[in-house]
Amino acid sequence: MRDIGIILIVLAIVLFGVNWYIERNRRQRGDEAPPRRAKAAAPAEEPDFVRPRPTVSEFHVRGNEAQVTFDVPFPEEGDEVLADLLVGEAVEVVREKRHSLPIDDVTQVVVFAGRENRREVGRMSLETPGVLPPPSSFADILNLTSIGADPLSAEFGEEPPTIPETVTPTRSDELEPLGELIRLPKAVATGLRAQGIDPETMTAAELVTGVLSLFGYTITPGIGEGEFTATKGGTSTFIMADPYRPGDYPEVEESTIRRFIVAFEQSKADRAMLVSEKYAPFSIHETERRDRRIRFVTRERLQKLVDSMALS
Repeated sequence: MRDIGIILIVLAIVLFGVNWYIERNRRQRGDEAPPRRAKAAAPAEEPDFVRPRPTVSEFHVRGNEAQVTFDVPFPEEGDEVLADLLVGEAVEVVREKRHSLPIDDVTQVVVFAGRENRREVGRMSLETPGVLPPPSSFADILNLTSIGADPLSAEFGEEPPTIPETVTPTRSDELEPLGELIRLPKAVATGLRAQGIDPETMTAAELVTGVLSLFGYTITPGIGEGEFTATKGGTSTFIMADPYRPGDYPEVEESTIRRFIVAFEQSKADRAMLVSEKYAPFSIHETERRDRRIRFVTRERLQKLVDSMALS
């Protein structure tokens, strides 16, 4: 046993000597130690969908009624889907308010909507006074990610839009409201109304940011007026609005394009869109060809953006 121990000690000394000799030669040659392999970063988890919620303009408890009014442009002809959605949202409003207001005697949740003509659009009876039903899954209709294609995935594809979309307007042209021009799927129109956007009077920026909200984008105001950032999955998109007002020249001005490009660079966003109810000048095609991060979603392209969702 003693001889075995001596042999093991000798082997350890020999191995140490060999390693020392190899390391010394490597340093003399100026070799660098092989870099350690960095651990692969875990893929970022996609955040849960945060659905847009309608804005509450009034809340009252009167007798046995909890009355919730939403700042929502409710269509005159009615909308059963939107009405059911607002009833579910009203229950959640009452649930949030119950900690500060007594609702023990409430037996009815009454929902009002509309702007110029506020009216009752739905109600829910409670089986037991003050006891609210479980949260409804009906609000999932504001999540279009499972039934449609992300509109920005198509917009920022490998190739910029083709050239023959350019329209040459004259200064005397008066542009009709987008509501008379854009065909919206029912789900999109309802989703926009639920966010307080009237499809009949919407601007291009309201259309685009409202649609992106339905696809899980977080929309935050930017530094300048009419500037936004849409963020999803770690990718940020700078959005600048170029509104049209009666009497304006119906084509995007070159000065606006230059201002947009400067604002995009200052925003540090990954990509950018200029959104306008006006027509695009021919020069935008060269800009998009040079910089694939930039897109112009103008009057003649808005319908294509809506159609790219391919809602099932």
